[in-house]
Amino acid sequence: MCLCSFQSAHAQTPVKPIRLIVPYAAGGPIDVTARALAVRVKDSLGTVIIENRPGAGGNIGADTVAKATPDGTVIGIAATATHAVNPWLYSRMPYNAATDFAPITQMLRVPNVLVMNADTAKRLHIATLQDFLRYARANPGKLNYGSGGNGSAGHLAGELFKTRAGIFAVHIPYNGGNPAQLALLAGHVDFNFDNLATAAPNIKSGKLLALAVTTPTRSAALPEVPAIAENLKDFSVDTWWGLVAPAGTPASVIQRLNQAFVQALNAPETKTRFASLMAEPVPSTPSAFGQFMASELSKYESVVKASGARVD
Repeated sequence: MCLCSFQSAHAQTPVKPIRLIVPYAAGGPIDVTARALAVRVKDSLGTVIIENRPGAGGNIGADTVAKATPDGTVIGIAATATHAVNPWLYSRMPYNAATDFAPITQMLRVPNVLVMNADTAKRLHIATLQDFLRYARANPGKLNYGSGGNGSAGHLAGELFKTRAGIFAVHIPYNGGNPAQLALLAGHVDFNFDNLATAAPNIKSGKLLALAVTTPTRSAALPEVPAIAENLKDFSVDTWWGLVAPAGTPASVIQRLNQAFVQALNAPETKTRFASLMAEPVPSTPSAFGQFMASELSKYESVVKASGARVD
């Protein structure tokens, strides 16, 4: 009788909803995927409320997670910028990317793609990545590339590529990704490293020539386009994001969150929906995601320093 009374009282205790902090504005790919997963884990985790906390390149939202009570009721998105680039780009950081978070699982990765203006590529007789590398090595400084600004994903991808390929090309920063893409389409710059989802329509229309993707392997969205790693061993620079909790969150809570979100990421419906964003689900164990974030943080230290980009 006592046991039944306890169970009845326990069943009536409201479960506190989980707040999932997205460190970017609503409507972008990270926000869209977070909302889709929040719906899919409702049966196993209860209500998950998406809370957008944009600003300072994602640092405001990430700091909200870092300083939350470590009980599993506040989790957040960790992304390439917040946990690999910003610690080296910003002169002052409100959190420690290496120690203030408990990894839950990686969620997705979206390839960047090396694209050339199609007319420029034809004029320079460039049809493949090998053609591009031969031309760039024989003509240092004659090629230029655009990006969404100093320290942007496109800028850092270009700097890493230049270092690994042994080439020199002039970087031309623009005020955002859209102006950079328009400059490429107009022939004002020769090549860009663009997000695949953004570049895909112009690749399909023939305005841009896709030479290679930046993920370690080819993308299912463009299977005929090689990965840069096929020519430059271990080259990898893509856009990724995953889930983290505040450091100190109990391991049992992390495991419960991991199981629910990994199951959601593995669902066929999830893969189909995210394919429209050119995003590939990459669920992982908490340990594997932690190791991945540590390796990305280490990799971008030299890339950001080589780029000369700095935010004071």
